[in-house]
Amino acid sequence: MHSSVLLLIILSFFSRAAAQTTPEDGERQTLLRIKEDWGNPSVLSSWNDSTAISHCKWTGIECSADGPVTNISLVNQNITQPIPAAICKLKNLSILDLSYNDIPDSFPTSLYNCSNLLHLDLSQNYFVGVIPSDIYRLSPRLTDLILSANNFTGDIPRSIGRLSAIEYLALDNNFFDASFPAELGNLSNLQTLWLAYNPFSPATIPSSFRNLTQLSFLWMTKTNLKGEIPEFIGDLTEMFQLDLAWNSLSGSIPAGIWNLKKLRNLYLFANHLTGAINLDGPLGALELEEIDVSINQLNGSIPEELGKLQNLSILFMYDNRFSGEIPASIGLLPALTDLRLFNNSLTGVLPPELGKYSSLWNFEVEDNMISGSLPEYLCAGGSLISIVVFNNNLTGNVPTSLNNCSSLAFMDIQSNRFSGILPDKLPSELLWLNIKNNQFSGNIPTMAKSLQFFMATNNLLSGKLPAVLTGISELNKLYLAGNLISGQIPPGISELKNLSVLNLSSNHLVGEIPAAIGSLQELNSLDLSINQLSGSIPSEIGDLRLPTLNLSSNRLSGEIPISLHFPAYNRSFLSNPNLCASNELLNVPICKHGLQWKLRMMLIVLASLVSLMATVFAVFVRRARHGRSNGGVLRTWKMMSFHPLDFTESAILSGLTEDNLIGSGGSGKVYRIVLENHVAQIVAVKKIWNGRTLDSLSEKEFQSEVQILGSIRHANIVKLLCCLWSVDMKLLVYEYMENWSLDRWLHKKWRVGEQTEEMNSDHVPLNWSTRLRIAIDVAQGLCYMHHGCSPPIVHRDVKSGNILLDSEFRAKIADFGLARMLVKLGEPNSVSAVAGTFGYMAPECAYSRKINEKMDAYSFGVILLELTTGKKANDGGEYGNLAEWAWRCLQEADKVIDAIDQDIKDPTYVEEIVIVFKLGVMCTSPLPSSRPTMKDVLQILLRRRQAVANDTMA
Repeated sequence: MHSSVLLLIILSFFSRAAAQTTPEDGERQTLLRIKEDWGNPSVLSSWNDSTAISHCKWTGIECSADGPVTNISLVNQNITQPIPAAICKLKNLSILDLSYNDIPDSFPTSLYNCSNLLHLDLSQNYFVGVIPSDIYRLSPRLTDLILSANNFTGDIPRSIGRLSAIEYLALDNNFFDASFPAELGNLSNLQTLWLAYNPFSPATIPSSFRNLTQLSFLWMTKTNLKGEIPEFIGDLTEMFQLDLAWNSLSGSIPAGIWNLKKLRNLYLFANHLTGAINLDGPLGALELEEIDVSINQLNGSIPEELGKLQNLSILFMYDNRFSGEIPASIGLLPALTDLRLFNNSLTGVLPPELGKYSSLWNFEVEDNMISGSLPEYLCAGGSLISIVVFNNNLTGNVPTSLNNCSSLAFMDIQSNRFSGILPDKLPSELLWLNIKNNQFSGNIPTMAKSLQFFMATNNLLSGKLPAVLTGISELNKLYLAGNLISGQIPPGISELKNLSVLNLSSNHLVGEIPAAIGSLQELNSLDLSINQLSGSIPSEIGDLRLPTLNLSSNRLSGEIPISLHFPAYNRSFLSNPNLCASNELLNVPICKHGLQWKLRMMLIVLASLVSLMATVFAVFVRRARHGRSNGGVLRTWKMMSFHPLDFTESAILSGLTEDNLIGSGGSGKVYRIVLENHVAQIVAVKKIWNGRTLDSLSEKEFQSEVQILGSIRHANIVKLLCCLWSVDMKLLVYEYMENWSLDRWLHKKWRVGEQTEEMNSDHVPLNWSTRLRIAIDVAQGLCYMHHGCSPPIVHRDVKSGNILLDSEFRAKIADFGLARMLVKLGEPNSVSAVAGTFGYMAPECAYSRKINEKMDAYSFGVILLELTTGKKANDGGEYGNLAEWAWRCLQEADKVIDAIDQDIKDPTYVEEIVIVFKLGVMCTSPLPSSRPTMKDVLQILLRRRQAVANDTMA
């Protein structure tokens, strides 16, 4: 009896305990277990034992109305551990989104136990290996499977065709190197299929795809497709976007595609398509918004019916063999923003109404045989960014509507037969203007403040050079050769601090060469030949050590400065009868050192004595000022440190001398200062402002540099030690990078005659392993900025000149004056003006004020192309820039090998170099959505480094 009572008490106790453990408590404990398996990341701090807050309100958790967890969404939360098996204990889980994390692992087969899963997104992680052949064991209810941007390899298993409920399948941007299965055609409910950017084995589009009758979005860019586009594509009536670009498809475009009534976007560019565009009846795809069939071998005429596409905004048909006239109906399209028809055989005149009924952004018809004049309404909508019409037979004046086209950034109309007078003032946002090989006359117009490139070679321009050049400090290249320009070269030329090329040859210039040219520290090419310049050659020009110098065919006289006595200049002074030199290197007569020479030597000695006395006096004054500074002036300085410091303000201020100056540019001067502390530390100091009114741009750059570099820490981002500011000066103090910038080494920016370590250093030229390591270092820094910072940081001026190298050639990103923090991942910020460096700027920088991480990805792609080819960012020859030139090389496989820098063309590494070259092309895709993220780029580069290591070990 007593035992029975005891048993009843025990059973009652356990019954009450079970009653107190609710399903909600069980799910709470499961989530806590998941958090523990993930290493208790700080982003899941709201996941705790406190019962004050329901677990349904924890970060990333959603529950149904009756309580169970149905949704876990932890996007971009820095999760670095595999997916716990416990996650499938949440029996009602229908949505699992873990995209944009750092999850490493093979495909998580434990998810087979999530029987109610509808949506699974594991994109943008570090999953590796093959997708298992039993993937069909995933939830039979699964509608969305998103595995984009991981590291999956091998083939896509045929069993994936058994997931019959799938509507959205994204396998793009992986490393699948076998084939994709025809069984994908069994997914009769499939609406979205993304296979793009995978190195599949060459294959045709399977005939089974004709069964995908619900398919609305097919994305197969760069999937190694071959053969013809099947006719049945025209029967997939739900098709909204068809993207088969960057493949090896041949044959003609099926006529049925032009009858897909729901089709909005058609991308067939960069294939081997031939034949004419055959509409086979009335145009049915009247909803088309974007058409890109460029870079093929299509021929025939452009169909007049395209003028019926009232929603068409983008029409790209360039690099084909189209002939005939551009239909006038194209000019009537109300939504057209971007028209690119260059490199065809088009004739006739341009549609006269072009731009009248739409806000045109880009207009490119270069390399055709078009005649007539430019349409008057090109900029009527006020949005025109780019006009490129070179190498045609165009005539007449530049339309007056372009005079005040405030948005115009690029204008290349060279090699036509334009005439007339240029407007007095160029558009305010203009970056690039090329009018060479025309018949323009009149004076040189007032240049836009933003102008970086101006080429007007071989025209009939006359008058004098503008006396005041202070407003165009961004100008990098100025070509005015072959005109009728007269007068003197104004001393104001010294204001062009960023000028790298100055070509004024074949004009009627007179007077002396201004010594002010010697202050142009960025100058590497100076051509003043075939003019009537007189007087002596300023010695300051010799201090520049110019790689290219031509002063021939003038009336110069006197002795050539000794600083210009180098064999590289042996044809730089021809046809100047009154010039002489002290040796025979320069192909000019030897100077006769008579009384005049002795007098000059006496003057030199006297000048030296005066200089010595001035130096002694300056040292005395500086010491006196320094003594006073230690009294009261230093108290006016404010200092903010970001790292432990072993120096004071006075140590920095006393080092701001001309002897320590190592560079200057648009943002200020840079000094190298050795601090006499116990470690003899060396720092770099940037002086942004000194004794003049602080402009808003300098203030923004200073604040941006301090805000960003003061708050982030990374081995591949230059270290900002502290900042100092007073009423009349602002200083930024950085760690010193012994080997300066990447462009100095990569592009051999040594001045002629400068004694450098180039001749005996193992690091010059940079070998491939060093270049690859530099690329990885930079990628790691950008990856941290884009994916490891909250909010993300966009640099906006990534270039080889802003990549600094330490004593071991480890790279760090510098110069954050233009950088911006994004408000929220995926939500781009706005900026008020175009910023960056030409050649590195993504195309969208010219027409969009929105910024995002893909702009940095483009710039980094240019750096990859520099590292693999040795060419400069602007060195694209007839194609304008390196990115475009590299893309053209990629179209012909044999040209890729030729493009590799000779300094690194070691057979051992050629394959790896080609892969990195192609990665650079991918990063510089004109479409931001086609560029990989820096996380993806970094993973590819890390694999290349491992491959190089394996080759070395072998």
